[in-house]
Amino acid sequence: MQRRTFIKTTGLIGIMAGAGWRSASGRVPPHNWENYDFGPAPAITDRLYQGPFSAYGPDATAPGGDVIMATTPSNLVIPNYGMGLVTYICDEAGPPRVEGDSLYDSIEQLVRFPLGTKLYLRVDWRDIQQRPGKLDFPEHWKITFELARKYNKRIGLRIQLMSPDIEDHSVPAFLAEKIPFVKLGTTNEIGIPGKVHYAPRYDHPAFMTAFKELDDLLSEACNGHERIEFVDTYMYGFWGEGHTWPFSGNPFPDEVTAERTFIELFEHQSKNWGKTPLLTNTQPDYSNVGNSEVLDRTIRSHNWLRTDTIFIENEQIEALSNRPPWIGALVENGISDGTADSLRIKEGVTRSDNIIYHAKDVSPTYFSLWNWHKISAGGLTSYYRQFPDALDNIATSVGYRVRPSWIWQYDKEGYPRIVLGLVNDGVAGIPGALRIYLKNDQGTIHAGGSLDPGYPLPGKVRQAEIPLPKGTDWNGLKLYAEIEVKNVRYPVNWACREWLNEDGSLTLRKNI
Repeated sequence: MQRRTFIKTTGLIGIMAGAGWRSASGRVPPHNWENYDFGPAPAITDRLYQGPFSAYGPDATAPGGDVIMATTPSNLVIPNYGMGLVTYICDEAGPPRVEGDSLYDSIEQLVRFPLGTKLYLRVDWRDIQQRPGKLDFPEHWKITFELARKYNKRIGLRIQLMSPDIEDHSVPAFLAEKIPFVKLGTTNEIGIPGKVHYAPRYDHPAFMTAFKELDDLLSEACNGHERIEFVDTYMYGFWGEGHTWPFSGNPFPDEVTAERTFIELFEHQSKNWGKTPLLTNTQPDYSNVGNSEVLDRTIRSHNWLRTDTIFIENEQIEALSNRPPWIGALVENGISDGTADSLRIKEGVTRSDNIIYHAKDVSPTYFSLWNWHKISAGGLTSYYRQFPDALDNIATSVGYRVRPSWIWQYDKEGYPRIVLGLVNDGVAGIPGALRIYLKNDQGTIHAGGSLDPGYPLPGKVRQAEIPLPKGTDWNGLKLYAEIEVKNVRYPVNWACREWLNEDGSLTLRKNI
């Protein structure tokens, strides 16, 4: 079985006659993403002056400015919001099943895997709801949230509306008996061999009503939850990825109905998840259901992206690598569990290392730690012990890694001013807006504000000035950072080797 293999589609299997499967296209056609107009960046408050700065001459904007401090890059894993390696706790095949270990112990070993700073749960709709009006979470869901609190980690979620990897439907039984299904056929390319695949009619009133109730209930419990990092959008098709490959067409009566339904699904989620980012798959519109339109709406609403492969589609690579700098992106790909037959070494490079370095090429904010359908801490550990370099590399470069590389100080009419030369040693922009401010030992904020969304960019310096009250002694003040995403602010640890305080702040001092 080759999951998510879209390279060739010869010998496609037909679908039930009279089902109305037709070709369609989204209103937004595929396009180059660089310099594409997705509308404005997220709004910010208290924008800091970001230059230009000059120290000399009658028109100097920072007269007499001297470098008082400098920092250098950290080589540690930084557990900031909006970035990191994501340890998968369960996928479409369920949670870990390790012989001799309890479910709790198996999950705890995964949570403790040192490179992972985030956790991930992928479940079917029927796993969290068995009756109308109420959610009933499975045991591994509850254990994961308990351990996330214990180890101070956050969680990403996906609820699948359709899966080829289970015997029955992903929708709950109470809904399955109310809605029609369209027969797709059988294939050995994905899912369970010999399974007859069916697609629910997403546009059926009973489906839409139940779906909206599901999202209402889940968002009420999880939108803005302190342990929720992101939520994948519930998309059409297999695994919720926006397709039913290798079957051609879609189960809707016509292209207008397909796209209208998909938009309705997305817009309901966008309204409900006003604090937590939604991640939409960049899957090309193989099944002609309006993916491109939903992707466009995702960016315009300042939500994020994900891909469930990195080796295949030009279109996905273009979108991810040229997305707006304030948009986060997760790259998912299964890696080896360390067994000899899973290494697939070519010219001295394992397939997993090849995947990891290609993931870096598109500047992700997250990458998956995932043994596909064989989830276990033992599998991750076995591969890491044999081939640590690529995983260490991406663990210390994924996402954003910001620090004040230079810190200048000057006085103007008795008012001290601090100018920061902020750099980003990660591979991605800030998936939101970076805020910086100075506090004294008593916790009083002297001054601060926001950078432009996405900045500082990798490989570029973004300068910003913090003016202080008249007569303030800058020496000993603490420099803090936080990231603002969907009007929610999260603390940010500086990614520098110099001594930091326990709360991730940097004490200003002359070190140069």
